[in-house]
Amino acid sequence: MNIEEYISSGILESYILGLASPEEASILECVMKNNVAVKAAVEEAQKTLEDLATAQALSPPDDLQTKIWAKIQQNQIGASAQDDVSQTAISNPSEITRALYPSKSINWQKYAIAASVLFLISIIGNFFWVQNISENKREIAQLQTDKKSSDRQLKTSQEKLAVLSNPNIIAVPLNGVPKHPNSKAMVYWDKNSKDVYLNAKNLPQAPSGMQYQLWAIVDGKPVSAGMYSADKDTRQSLSQIPKAQAFAITLEKQGGSAVPTMESMVVMGNT
Repeated sequence: MNIEEYISSGILESYILGLASPEEASILECVMKNNVAVKAAVEEAQKTLEDLATAQALSPPDDLQTKIWAKIQQNQIGASAQDDVSQTAISNPSEITRALYPSKSINWQKYAIAASVLFLISIIGNFFWVQNISENKREIAQLQTDKKSSDRQLKTSQEKLAVLSNPNIIAVPLNGVPKHPNSKAMVYWDKNSKDVYLNAKNLPQAPSGMQYQLWAIVDGKPVSAGMYSADKDTRQSLSQIPKAQAFAITLEKQGGSAVPTMESMVVMGNT
């Protein structure tokens, strides 16, 4: 079994998920120490699985704790008020009697005042009810927006995982040239369909008006393998390359160049 077959065998995913046997895990850890392609493939698979888990997570609203505490206090105040009313009725039953059987000399102006107060309370209650409905609508809209964002992240992670788990994929690590020693990227080359995918998340963001361009070295000559953009990272094929001895990335003007700007080369790696 060669390195490509070993990477696509599923042992990487089993190791990351803790499903590999101790013997399999020991062998993989040993291989990672001695093979940069395997190590890079493990790191990429782990990052993809982490993104997948993060995309499916749903955090509670920030103000949930405050709302729960306010509701508890409201219930406590209501219970206390009911206790006070009950105690008043027990200690002074005459008050209840007068309320139920008022005398004929009652001043009707009091009823008018009470009705006005009740009407005012009703208006205030309706105002807060409308405000609460509006707030609920805003919260629902925000939840829908968050769900759409999570769905997009989930779809992206699933597409990346599909590429990484493809048994026909060959992983080609690209290391930084002397001018960019800390830069690195990874090419995923489908040996059957000849599709070429690029993971360039570890490269610095391209300056305004510039774009990373992937090159395949075919029989000693550079052939454009497509323009990189963040939305294509690891999940959309940049081009189809039938054969190549190496891959390299240069920083070009937006839209790409017919020939590579050698002094702008960032990373390179052999197949």
